[in-house]
Amino acid sequence: MPQSPTNNWSFQPLHRQRSSSGYPQHVLNTVPETAVLTTPPPTRKPLTIQIAGVASAESGHKRRFLAARKKPKSAMKMLADTEREEALNLQIEFEWVLRQEVHAILKQLRTILVECAHRFPVPLYENEGKKTEKFILTVSPDQLKAVLTLTGDAITQADISFKLCKAPSQTQRTSITHDSPWKLQQVQDAANHLQTAINHIDDVDDSYHFKTSDEVLHVIGNILDALQRGRNSLLVPKKKPIDELIKGRNMKSLVPNLPEDLAVSFYLQSHKLIIAVYQLLNNQGTMRFDSRQAEASVQWLNDVLLLLMNGQKLCQQLKDKVSRRWSTGSGQKNVRFV
Repeated sequence: MPQSPTNNWSFQPLHRQRSSSGYPQHVLNTVPETAVLTTPPPTRKPLTIQIAGVASAESGHKRRFLAARKKPKSAMKMLADTEREEALNLQIEFEWVLRQEVHAILKQLRTILVECAHRFPVPLYENEGKKTEKFILTVSPDQLKAVLTLTGDAITQADISFKLCKAPSQTQRTSITHDSPWKLQQVQDAANHLQTAINHIDDVDDSYHFKTSDEVLHVIGNILDALQRGRNSLLVPKKKPIDELIKGRNMKSLVPNLPEDLAVSFYLQSHKLIIAVYQLLNNQGTMRFDSRQAEASVQWLNDVLLLLMNGQKLCQQLKDKVSRRWSTGSGQKNVRFV
């Protein structure tokens, strides 16, 4: 028969186990608390800590772990990396523009300006000058007529006739002779400004490496300024008071001399050669003047203005390109490259 739980010594107190009859005495050996343990403690496994895929052990044992997956870059970081890469590419391209393209454009610009110089009727860059042309300037019906010869930048011969406002039936005549030519200062002024523009290009050595955008803009600015002055010399003649015209040096070139109330003026405006006749009138104590003018087209003026305009456009394109590269690529106005 199975024993009841109460008769099982393992479920009874120790003193009852010792006093129970019919069963062998089982005495449990007790160990004093102060006794020294002779059995070594169990061996513990080293504590392993894994941080970001790296294992470290207290006992020096190493274990291999799979690398942790990298976190994806944020949108802001990716945008910043893209901007840095774009800025670097622009800087490399900008450096090429400074070292290569600027010289190529300056060489092309010089070719245009030298061709322009060859169209001038004055000695300029292997141009012999002193080109002679004849023109007839007239206003019908015979109000004003001038038959003249233009040699270089001077009118060397002219026959001028015009009718007066005070006496429409009377015709005033005068002339210009080779001994005292009429100087057209506008031609020489435009040629001088063109010469200055070419000199600015020649001052840049072919082997020179531009280091900054400011250097390029300075050279282009000087060239543009000279070209603009040259065009303005031909497009916008200087205006003078009637008194200054009457007493001007060129009036002494007329033979015979005109009365003190008359003045004649020759000037260039755009592609035209113009003659203007002014007459002072006294209207009840109030001074006013009456004028007549005639004009003729000059082919070399048209060619010169067209070439000057082409030179200006080329300069402006280079200026815009350098300015745009600086503003989008470098981020600083005076960035240097080595």
